Amino acid sequence: MNTNRRKFFKKSGLSLTALAASPYLLPSKMTHLSYNSIGKDMSYDLGMAGYTFVKFPLDDALNMTERVGIHYLCIKDFHLPMDSTDQEIADFHKKAKAHGIEGYGVGPIYMKTEEAVNQAFDYAKRVGVNLIVGIPPYELLPLVDQKVKEYDFHYAIHNHGPGDDLYPTPEAVYDKVKDFDERIGLCHDIGHTKRYGQDPVAMIKKYGHRTYDMHIKDVTEPTAKGSSCEMGRGVINLPAVFEAIRKTGYSGKCSIEFEKDNTDPLAGIAESVGYYHAVQDMM
Repeated sequence: MNTNRRKFFKKSGLSLTALAASPYLLPSKMTHLSYNSIGKDMSYDLGMAGYTFVKFPLDDALNMTERVGIHYLCIKDFHLPMDSTDQEIADFHKKAKAHGIEGYGVGPIYMKTEEAVNQAFDYAKRVGVNLIVGIPPYELLPLVDQKVKEYDFHYAIHNHGPGDDLYPTPEAVYDKVKDFDERIGLCHDIGHTKRYGQDPVAMIKKYGHRTYDMHIKDVTEPTAKGSSCEMGRGVINLPAVFEAIRKTGYSGKCSIEFEKDNTDPLAGIAESVGYYHAVQDMM
């Protein structure tokens, strides 16, 4: 085995080895992992999609995110409700900062009415972010266009793959938003793209200029039956994905969305983080 392969397996296995046990069985003062020295030539940062922690309260979500060395979180409204007071928002940021974590956007948020669109933009402004990941019906896109101009926000529409009648693919998103303000674009979920039978690398290259957020993951097969798995264990060519992202000059976040086991995700997240950084270090 050559030196590069040894280095890859050492780094990709580090997180899983350190965090194989449930988070509730590990010492609370265990030093969290940090990869701040890796991949500094990348134009983007690793983040965490808040939906990963749909089964956990905020404190647990922040603890797990910190322990795998991730510093950016896309905020879901089950952790910071959209009707939160200014004090509750301030308390959220204070708690996140104590874990070395910054909320960089909000969503995904489903918006079925004008009121919901207005509420989402007001919410993002009060939270202090300028990125909304959203899923609006087609007829509300003109209002979204108006709002991004008014607020100077980016609005990233999430593709959801097979079974999504609105935005199954990056192409479906782009076709609906291409004539609107350029601040309206994609939150590209590469797992759903692969499950739809498309090549995430080709989609990144084609639509990277209108991509403002990314959900990165691996999936077990390139069909609707495919399910989320640890990065490196599935069918997505992730090194090619990361190289394509780098070549586009993308400067947003690549957020891990781990959905294999929402009740005990830490080991899977840690393995994915280790794999991600091993690939970056080899590039």
